[in-house]
Amino acid sequence: MKVVLAYSGGLDTSVLVKWIRETYNAEIVAFAADIGQEEELSGLRQKAIKTGASKIYIDDLREEFARDFVFPMIRAGAVYESGYLLGTSIARPLIAQRMVEIAVKERADAVAHGATGKGNDQVRFEVTAYALKPDIQIIAPWREARFRKQFAGRKDMIEYCRLHKIPVEASVKKPYSMDRNLLHISYEGGILENAWNEPPAEMFKLTAAPEKAPNKAEYVEIEFKGGDAVAVNGRRMSPLKIMETLNRLGGKHGVGRVDLVENRFVGMKSRGVYETPGGTILHQGREAVEQITMDREVLHLRNALVPRYAELVYYGFWFAPERVMLQKAMDEAAACVTGTARLKLYRGNCTIVGRKSKQSLFDPHLASFEGNVGYDQGDATGFIKLNALRLRVRARMGK
Repeated sequence: MKVVLAYSGGLDTSVLVKWIRETYNAEIVAFAADIGQEEELSGLRQKAIKTGASKIYIDDLREEFARDFVFPMIRAGAVYESGYLLGTSIARPLIAQRMVEIAVKERADAVAHGATGKGNDQVRFEVTAYALKPDIQIIAPWREARFRKQFAGRKDMIEYCRLHKIPVEASVKKPYSMDRNLLHISYEGGILENAWNEPPAEMFKLTAAPEKAPNKAEYVEIEFKGGDAVAVNGRRMSPLKIMETLNRLGGKHGVGRVDLVENRFVGMKSRGVYETPGGTILHQGREAVEQITMDREVLHLRNALVPRYAELVYYGFWFAPERVMLQKAMDEAAACVTGTARLKLYRGNCTIVGRKSKQSLFDPHLASFEGNVGYDQGDATGFIKLNALRLRVRARMGK
């Protein structure tokens, strides 16, 4: 049997290489996607082979991630619940897609992952795998009773690694878990499971503490075309370069920190703390341009569809026909979003301070309280009476 394992080199997946190999009598092909983890990928190849994998793929998917996953989602204005910009959610379909491609190339019998039976990632990985290869076999050890019996927690896993000389760097008292990619870093578990606990200052990696950020605002101009950012401060860049540039700028000024309790797909509430500096700037910038370029009714209809679109991404249905259908609607709505946004970054805040577009629907002469250019204020009398007609009828009936 041959198994392709989603591999990070952390405690869980290091254990899984040996456990799956022995339990299923399998050859393990490890796979790690480079989607912007940076230093987390250091030494991964040697570690995987030393742990027992026969081969490891480490694929640089950063440009594809930015271009084909992050940017379409930003075009749609997707936000889940109270401000989650879906950084982990949008990465999983790409990882699972590549994992299936490797499984086909390697003629593997199954794919495996280390996601728990309580979280969203198990759904995201497996729904994607089934959508792309319906007959794929999936191994999810955390859903197997024999695995949970052997490993009640991190202490058991660390001891297992010690006994089998598996090279890992882990401590029993790890205060939280972390997941990083080009769009964000997420933190959850451990001390964060108490919703009253303030996240420790030393936890954050991408952003400066707002109170310690520069005491001088920095302005950034982002040019958009069809809802996609194409230039920063006048310099045209690829989606990846734009993300990297805005992450640095936002991080310097403490932009993009979010602390929220969200509703997982499996039914429980979960606290997540997120750093999304570049994504926050892009989201705000796109909103600035669409305010002056998007028709009112298109904007309102698009906004009504955003929660559903965001749910589909959060739940893992990126390759589902309904998400594809919604994407076409979102892209059609965003086609007019061409122009430039100016944003002010200052101590944790990203504020829209200007927007311009040759396609602007904003007419300052028409909107002005001075003069009557192109608008007869007397026309509003009939407009108001017609809209109030049903209310007047109800009032006459004593309702």
